Amino acid sequence: MSEKDCGQHGWKRKQLIRRLCAALGLFVLLILVVILLVWLILRPTKPQLTLQDVTVYQFNVTYPNFLTSSIQVTVQSRNPNDKIGIYYDKLDIYASYRDQQITLPTLLLPTYEGHKGIDVWSPFVAGNSVPIAPYLATSLTQDQSSGFILINVKLYGKLRWKVGTWVSDHYRINVNCPAYIRFGTPGAGLTVYTGIKYQLSQSCSTDI
Repeated sequence: MSEKDCGQHGWKRKQLIRRLCAALGLFVLLILVVILLVWLILRPTKPQLTLQDVTVYQFNVTYPNFLTSSIQVTVQSRNPNDKIGIYYDKLDIYASYRDQQITLPTLLLPTYEGHKGIDVWSPFVAGNSVPIAPYLATSLTQDQSSGFILINVKLYGKLRWKVGTWVSDHYRINVNCPAYIRFGTPGAGLTVYTGIKYQLSQSCSTDI
């Protein structure tokens, strides 16, 4: 084989590699376009979460500014989508009072929620002698005088959408569920009725 033939053979090989790379790139691009179109057509709707009830076992403020609490909450999650599933890969839940976290976060078990599926969680959230700001102790005193306290049950974590066999990247989810809890007899101190379940059926706000 002459040097000229070798040069032509090398050129043809480079051309073949370029065409294969171009075809592969076009194939990948088409797949991405199809996925994007499916995503835009289906347009997933955020899950609908509801705080069904709250059971308070302990909620006491001690000197100088410490809060001890033990609360069980029941949260329902509903997937409103007809053709999209939801993977809850990581989800923590905790209670807060006036934007201050008052319990440790509780990790919920990972779960998959199918089309129109419903899941219910009933975890405990608790905090032992959690230091709170002095102004919060004052606010608690005022709430005790009114007979009610507003706490917020919050969830945060990561989820993924599932369309057919395709699964999306992770998306952050933040959920806020307000809960009005009744205090004991006004003037009897910062203690709620313990071991009593408060039926709420309160809709939660969800950001993704």
